[in-house]
Amino acid sequence: MLKGKSAVITGSTSGIGLGYAKVLAAEGVNVVINGFGDAAAIEKERLGLEANGIKAIYSAADMTKPSEIADMIALCASEFGGCDILINNAGIQHVSPIADFPDEKWDAIIAINLSSAFHTIKHAVPLMRKAGWGRIINTASAHALVASPDKAAYVAAKHGIAGLTKTVALEVAKDNITVNSICPGYVWTPLVEKQIPDTARARGMTEEEVKENVILAAQPTKQFVTVEQVAALALFLCQDAAASITGAMLPVDGGWTAE
Repeated sequence: MLKGKSAVITGSTSGIGLGYAKVLAAEGVNVVINGFGDAAAIEKERLGLEANGIKAIYSAADMTKPSEIADMIALCASEFGGCDILINNAGIQHVSPIADFPDEKWDAIIAINLSSAFHTIKHAVPLMRKAGWGRIINTASAHALVASPDKAAYVAAKHGIAGLTKTVALEVAKDNITVNSICPGYVWTPLVEKQIPDTARARGMTEEEVKENVILAAQPTKQFVTVEQVAALALFLCQDAAASITGAMLPVDGGWTAE
C-alpha cells in the first residue's frame, strides 16, 4: 500500500527520526532524510536505507530557515513526484529556570520544534491535496500533554504542536489527509545513553539509579520507550487501517500522562 510513496522526515539522521525512515524504507517508501551530523555517518545511513530498494535523499535544510524548508519539500516533489508522508521530528532542548532562560535558546527551540512544522506542513499540504492522499505525523512528546519545571520553551513548543496538529487535521479532514502527533516519553536513544554516566557522576549515583530514579521517574513502567515502538506507531498511522485517526495526540510514554 505504501510502496512507491514518498516521505520527508525532519531530524532523521539518528534516533527516532532515523527509526521512522527505516520502517518506511522497508515498506518501499522513498525518503528525504534531514538533520545534522557527521557527513560520513549520514551517508552510511542513507545507503542503508537504499538497500531496501528505494531512493533516499539527504537534505541539509536548516530548520530555522523557512526558505530552506520550502526547498526541501520542493526537492521531494521534484525527485519523487510529490510528498505523500511528512514526519516532523526535528527538535532541540535546553533546561533552565524561566528567570535564567537565555532568549536565544527560547527562539531556537520555538523555531526548530514548532515553527519548522508549520513551514513543512504549509508546503506539503498542497502536494497531498493534489495527490488525493497524505499522512502528516508530528513527533510531539509527553510534554505536549503535561509540563515539567525548567523546560519552558520545550513544553511551550510541544503544546503548540498539539494545537497545530488539531487545527490542520480539521482543515484537511475531507482531503484524505490525516494529521496526528505521537507523544513519546523517554526514549532510549544514543543521546540519552550518553547522558547517563555524566549524570551518575554528578549526582553520586549508579547508572541504574539514574535510569530508574531520575530519567524514568515519571514513567510508571520504569522502562524506556524504544525507537522501534515509536516508529511502529508511525507506520500504522500511514496505513489505511488508520484512515479515521486524525487530530489525535497518541502517548507512547509508559503511563506517564495517565497519572
